[in-house]
Amino acid sequence: MYPPSRKDFISLTLSDSHSHTYNNGKHRRQSCWRKWKQLSRLQRSLVLFLLALLLIFGLLSYPSITEQWRGKQCLPAQQSIPEETQTFRSELSFLIHPFVFVVSIGPVDRLEAVCDAFRHAWKGYKDYAWGHDELKPISRSFGEWFGLGLTLIDSLDTMWILGLKEEFAEAKDWVKKELSFDKNVDVNLFETTIRVLGGLLSTYHLTGDQLFLEKAKDLGSRLMPAFKTPSKIPFSDVNIGKGTAHPPRWTSDSTLAEVTSIQLEFRELSRLTQDPQYQEVVNEVMKLVHKLPGKQDGLVPMFINTNSGQFTHKGVYTLGARADSYYEYLLKQWIQGGKTEDDLLEDYLQAVEGVKKHLVRQTGVSKLTFVGELSHSRFNPKMDHLVCFLPGTLALGAHNGLPGDHMDLAVQLMETCHQMYKQMETGLSPEIVHFNLQASDGQDVFVKLADRHNLLRPETVESLFYMYRFTKDTKYRDWGWEILNSFNNYTKVPGGGYTSINNVRDPVNPGPRDKMESFFLGETLKYLYLLFSDDMELLNLDKYVFNTEAHALPIWPSPPK
Repeated sequence: MYPPSRKDFISLTLSDSHSHTYNNGKHRRQSCWRKWKQLSRLQRSLVLFLLALLLIFGLLSYPSITEQWRGKQCLPAQQSIPEETQTFRSELSFLIHPFVFVVSIGPVDRLEAVCDAFRHAWKGYKDYAWGHDELKPISRSFGEWFGLGLTLIDSLDTMWILGLKEEFAEAKDWVKKELSFDKNVDVNLFETTIRVLGGLLSTYHLTGDQLFLEKAKDLGSRLMPAFKTPSKIPFSDVNIGKGTAHPPRWTSDSTLAEVTSIQLEFRELSRLTQDPQYQEVVNEVMKLVHKLPGKQDGLVPMFINTNSGQFTHKGVYTLGARADSYYEYLLKQWIQGGKTEDDLLEDYLQAVEGVKKHLVRQTGVSKLTFVGELSHSRFNPKMDHLVCFLPGTLALGAHNGLPGDHMDLAVQLMETCHQMYKQMETGLSPEIVHFNLQASDGQDVFVKLADRHNLLRPETVESLFYMYRFTKDTKYRDWGWEILNSFNNYTKVPGGGYTSINNVRDPVNPGPRDKMESFFLGETLKYLYLLFSDDMELLNLDKYVFNTEAHALPIWPSPPK
């Protein structure tokens, strides 16, 4: 032990003379050496070991840093960052008596972390589900929905954006040699349009490769029988081999979101082919819905009958499942068409006012703003995760000249969507939450047992992307980073792939569901990559509009005045 006098104070001698510079440096070196010698052998060994580790990990991080300087493409697979390095490199703090060392290691390149997540997901798909619709990563098998390679086609433009050339080339080869729509299979008009037709059109625009346009034209023509109904409201299902269409077995209704969220793709197909039939049938749907009675301040019911062309199940209004993308596509069609279609803008603006009037509330505790549901004039404080598309859509509208209070609402709702993740034990949002309107209880959010699953959905990271693009507020990037880490912690499957989970409130046993939705690669990881990219020209939002499956389509040139 040293006497107290040597620990209680340090004497410093300051001098103006430059002639003492060398001597002072020498004394400082001697003082550091004495302090070093004061450490025990174990402490010195620890310091040297950690410094060696820092040097090793610094060298490992070098490719990531140079890639960040060079541009936006992912590193080659062999240079990707090892998982153990990612964990270590975030921040390292350690205490060695009598000194405190805080070693800050630069954050993992977030773009490269997204690339690693995509590669891991793609590895599982390639190894166990190649050419099939969906990966089952736990059982290392696949699920089939339509037999159209949904995950592969949904992922094409993501791979192109991430610069994964080898993976893209393999997928393109499958599209060229294996993808055929000449098969006796019933497909859902909406899902096939947004995932397959949208994916092919987006990839065509990004690559200029005619292969994808030819496949899109073939598919588009095979979907047209769905529109042969008495009302011109399309059937939900179409057999792309037989050329027949029908509603679901249990009803003659179609959901409103499905029949009003295929317009971007069909309109673009007409523009590219110079064949007006595709745009005409989907524009007719919008004209009919525009004139229909049964709305409440722009809010629409969830179902529409394919025989009568009238709304059914009236009095129930939601921005969640079965209605959500109707509102999204009102705005995006208006943007796509060069802001010339006034009926679309009118319907969108009226709907936003209806949302604010009937569906927006605040929690009683923390005053979180949320969007609930209306059922026959009764308010239900229930919000689907799907509704988290809305902050991004509102922000996109404000960016395109719509009222500034749309952006104010977007900021408030974005905070709520963030809390839907943050307040869960796994850091992942459930499918549905209920909000507490009472100030007496300490909780803002309640989650029913049946609603605790997470399907790897993209809506929150989608909105984070828009919010960051338009505000440059880095907190949105940080929130996205937290979500990616939670996906890695609780849904990543060893050997390849990510899985949906049953219980976001149980970090010990989240209950893997053994299914990786195609939109995890097509949307969730794509939006995360765009969120972290500093290249604002990467899918410039003044040049492209995203369909509801995150496939980018060009905004049409304004017609000459």
